[in-house]
Amino acid sequence: MLEDLLVTWGEPLVLGLAGALTGLVFGWAAQRSRFCLRAATVEVAEGHVGSKLAIWLIVFTTALMLTQAAISTNLLDVRDARQLAATGSMSGAVIGGLMFGVGMVLARGCASRLLVLSATGNLRALVTGLVVTLVAQASFTGVLAPAREQISQLWLVGGSARDLGPVLGLDHWQVAAIAAVALIGALFLARSREVTIGKSIAAIFVGAAVTMGWVATYAIASNSFEIVPILSVTFTGPATDTLMALVSERSIILSFGIGLVPGVFVGSGASALLAREWKLERFGPDTPMERYLAGAILMGFGAMLAGGCAVGAGVSGGAIMSLTSWTAVFCMWLGAIVTTRMLARVTSVSATA
Repeated sequence: MLEDLLVTWGEPLVLGLAGALTGLVFGWAAQRSRFCLRAATVEVAEGHVGSKLAIWLIVFTTALMLTQAAISTNLLDVRDARQLAATGSMSGAVIGGLMFGVGMVLARGCASRLLVLSATGNLRALVTGLVVTLVAQASFTGVLAPAREQISQLWLVGGSARDLGPVLGLDHWQVAAIAAVALIGALFLARSREVTIGKSIAAIFVGAAVTMGWVATYAIASNSFEIVPILSVTFTGPATDTLMALVSERSIILSFGIGLVPGVFVGSGASALLAREWKLERFGPDTPMERYLAGAILMGFGAMLAGGCAVGAGVSGGAIMSLTSWTAVFCMWLGAIVTTRMLARVTSVSATA
């Protein structure tokens, strides 16, 4: 059936539709669950285990469990995925991850959260997300590209060393089993922190959307006569591709990423409208634009260094056990926690001065 669709519609349209459908699921579920890495790191930085951390853990463990199970049952083969097949940068993962973590605290949201919030009427998130996208493009092919390349070349890793499973001596079923146990723990944590069943289910769907992206692109690649990259939910790269296509091309060539971004926007916006949560939000005295813009610059450059955003590297890359992805998300956590604590100290000193 999929082969017939590819022959009839062509790879670009099928990939675009797959991306849009994955985005709809992700956007809807992310808006309902309030999934946000920054919020989870703030809770940890403040010294307590709360509902935001529980939601993030549900998303991550679901994505890891389902993706590893899909690999084990031959529904998915990620050996050709960029996060495993290509040479990776550990220096980029460390430095980029730290920069991204600092930036998402300053901007009050990572790249995926900004896109989700933009669809709910948050103009701060919309402006910040556009700056993230422009800086990411400048870091990929523009004036910031030489700096990114120099940092990336400091510490490279390739081959089997990028696959964390064999490094730890674990096969895919074992990883899936460990993730399943962790998911059960995350669900119990969510219940103890009074997270509603609806939000927990929505968080599961966010994680499932990541696996959905991997499986969909693999299925298309397996049935296509063209070379189709195997990938999943990520936002910095697709957002730049979408923006550049809109401003520089008369006709848009569809891809999974270009379908994903509007899919997330529509899914999140529809969820907010139906829940009567859509409202305009602007910059104000308590939300200074300069802080958001500084965060956007750090996130745009950091994401291109780290090989993806908090979802692209942190969840999608983490779900296939990419060493650089796990390193990047760890450094995002570290950078965000340190920044949150530093800002709290500055605020405390200013209040007592």
